[in-house]
Amino acid sequence: MTRHSQQSLIPDGGNSFSEAASQQMERLVADFGRMYRERNDALEEVARAHHDALFRLAMAAELKDDDTGVHIIRMGYLSEALALLLGQTKEAARMLRKAAPMHDIGKIGIPDDVLKKPGSFSPEERVTMNQHPIMGAELLGRSRIPLFQMAAELALSHHERWDGSGYPSQLSGEAIPLSGRIVAVVDFFDALTMDRCYRPAFSDDVALSMLALQRGFAFDPHIVDVFLAHADGLIAVRDRVNQTNPTFNDLVEAD
Repeated sequence: MTRHSQQSLIPDGGNSFSEAASQQMERLVADFGRMYRERNDALEEVARAHHDALFRLAMAAELKDDDTGVHIIRMGYLSEALALLLGQTKEAARMLRKAAPMHDIGKIGIPDDVLKKPGSFSPEERVTMNQHPIMGAELLGRSRIPLFQMAAELALSHHERWDGSGYPSQLSGEAIPLSGRIVAVVDFFDALTMDRCYRPAFSDDVALSMLALQRGFAFDPHIVDVFLAHADGLIAVRDRVNQTNPTFNDLVEAD
């Protein structure tokens, strides 16, 4: 091999090697980017399937207490609307919309003879009934996914009372998570204005008056004030849900 041919194999200043390394690095970055996107897509699909399964379980729990199950759909949209009125970000309100329908998922573990009892509970029945927030939080589990963390949080806390006399932990005031305080108000109003197996629905005006009476006792007074101040708009949200009958997919995918 001649001196000239040997020199032709030696890159000028190493540039060709640098270019090759740069191209290889670009390919590696592209591959990692694709793998990252595929991983995220897979995680989103798993989370969606998990959410779907839990929602169906929540629906099964709700059907024990409500023949239509539409209450939990309304809970989602009303909780989102109230959260926005309280100044929560759109992202946080959207997450609450998805989590709120699972608030009573623990009722799946309550016997029908207790859950559907028309009269007052015996002390033993009250103890049984008061376990459903804990059951719900346990069903939702200790997930690292923020949506399910919020769902477990509100399932556990939405029967706490502002004055500390609620259950299961007798939390009071702002020690109760905001998600639970919002869902508690929405649940109270919506449950009052729907037919139950043990009583007919109350009118909106009566339900609003009953809500006002619980201001500072059962419920965060600021949240009650905001609900009452915007009652017409929130009732319109409820009525729209009743008229359009949105599905679980609508609830999850709406902007």
